Amino acid sequence: MTAHGIHTIDTGFVRPCFDAAYLIVERGRGAFVDCGTNFAVPRMLAALDAAGLAPGDVDWLILTHVHLDHAGGAGELLARLPNARLAVHPRGARHMIDPSRLWAGASAVYGEEVMESTYGRLRPVPAERVVEAPDGHVVDLAGRTLLCLDTPGHARHHLAVHDERSNSCFTGDVFGLSYREFDTANGPFILPTTSPVQFDPAALHASIRRLVALQPAAMHLTHYGRVEHVAKLAGDLHAQIDAMVAIARAAQDQPDRHAVLTGALTDLYAGRAAAHGWTQGRAALVALLGMDIELNAQGLEVWLDQQ
Repeated sequence: MTAHGIHTIDTGFVRPCFDAAYLIVERGRGAFVDCGTNFAVPRMLAALDAAGLAPGDVDWLILTHVHLDHAGGAGELLARLPNARLAVHPRGARHMIDPSRLWAGASAVYGEEVMESTYGRLRPVPAERVVEAPDGHVVDLAGRTLLCLDTPGHARHHLAVHDERSNSCFTGDVFGLSYREFDTANGPFILPTTSPVQFDPAALHASIRRLVALQPAAMHLTHYGRVEHVAKLAGDLHAQIDAMVAIARAAQDQPDRHAVLTGALTDLYAGRAAAHGWTQGRAALVALLGMDIELNAQGLEVWLDQQ
């Protein structure tokens, strides 16, 4: 738990300290921000119990976006929270009410068997429990203001949440990835995440600038946890977005484009991690970031093909 009634929950997805959800507690009422997969539901309920709340004390589940590592367990969790409503970006609402397209799209990539074992079957959320949260929408948690901000760049249906009480933001994936294994005496290490289908570098730059303009004391990342040094990390993200776009343009006409991209991204992150004071080397970096490097390469390829 951090100050201001904010609890970080490790959803257990992939590895420890990889995928976070959050519980915000205000005057005996609770709101979750993101929820992980179906397999995270017991951890979410255990976090409630540890905070002294019952399932009926939860008023909200707020989703930053509907990618399955953030939202896959929403239907199963809400089935156990009798009074909670779901707040989600207007572009994502229909996928929570009817997740069949989400499931079909991901299954086409990974296969049904992998989807079942990784995420569990998606459960629809009743339409009457879904609240669309456009830019500027305020979620009221027992008088505590949680402001939803449209923040595209990683996904077009992405929102971030500014918590006025703690002066911090819950950023989903728009403020990048910062795994605690890369922390050094120089603080946290961060990198952007492009996502496979909706990366938009100009929008991502703008979303990061918008969050920094709020002058938050900290960011709460899904991957992973609370980070400070917000202005420095934002500068790191801006520099890397530009570097990644340059890498993509240079690889555009290469016959082995994907391999070129993954190699160049690995070089970029390994060089920056070393400059950050991380001494464990390239092989250890690939072990921790291999999936992210692969997804970032895919995201850059889709973006190139859309230009």
